[in-house]
Amino acid sequence: MSIGELDVDAVESYREAGAILVETMNEAREMIEPDVSQLEVAEYAEDAIREAGAGLAFPVNISVDEAASHATPARDDDTEFGDEMVCLDIGVHVDGYIADAAVTVDYTGHDDMVAAAEDALEAAVGAVGPGVETGTVGAAIENAIEGRGYTPILNLTGHGVERYDAHTGPSIPNRAVDRSVELEVGDVIAIEPFATDGRGKVGEGATEEIYEQVGDGSVRDRRARQVMDELEAFDDLPFAARWLDSSRAAMALRTLKNADIIKGYPVLKEADGQLISQAEHTMIVTEDGCEVTTAGIHDFD
Repeated sequence: MSIGELDVDAVESYREAGAILVETMNEAREMIEPDVSQLEVAEYAEDAIREAGAGLAFPVNISVDEAASHATPARDDDTEFGDEMVCLDIGVHVDGYIADAAVTVDYTGHDDMVAAAEDALEAAVGAVGPGVETGTVGAAIENAIEGRGYTPILNLTGHGVERYDAHTGPSIPNRAVDRSVELEVGDVIAIEPFATDGRGKVGEGATEEIYEQVGDGSVRDRRARQVMDELEAFDDLPFAARWLDSSRAAMALRTLKNADIIKGYPVLKEADGQLISQAEHTMIVTEDGCEVTTAGIHDFD
């Protein structure tokens, strides 16, 4: 398959990141069951990625029930899984080249909602190719989810994936749209349908455990300066507050936010408090369709 202008080494790194993600995901998802702590699963997956010689493209996301994204355990979080719908979203990078994928593990009895997101992802992967409008991919997602009687999350999208940046253009909508762009050979994209039995909109919650450096500057606070030194290890990628070694990191993070050096990512939640399922793959657009770099975590792979 042709990969356009993508460098051969870059493609191999995308593939390696995908392979590490698949292995990690398939191990971590088996750990998700009632009475196991969310922190145990998150740290297991993050340690496995590091031990494989790769980096974390973002903290392991564990989104439960109405949460859609940006949820990761705090340092001393002892929350355990219950009879819940759990979305596990993992990002891996090799030399900055990223793989991003998600699965849903359900203990609520809503297997059909999980299937709706899976169907939508399968339809989207089948629609991807050079010259295909992103709105056409969105229509495939919307049709599959609505075909199961659910609603796509309308204000969340898939996204492009570039070196050291897990969220670039083009946006891949979860519904049909009139204004979109054509996919090109060599584009690397992550498609992530979300299905819900609510209205299909998410808003920001109160919890915030994921941050990203967005600027430079100087601060007088000693602890904030210590945190800034730690940020160099994250390659400007999102990080979890629990990764910081500095004492009283929460206060330092507030100082850095106020100085516009970092930004936070509040947990996104379904507006009606309804359940959300998610499925996601990363892929490279090729001349004859796409190469899914994270294949091996969904039933249709």
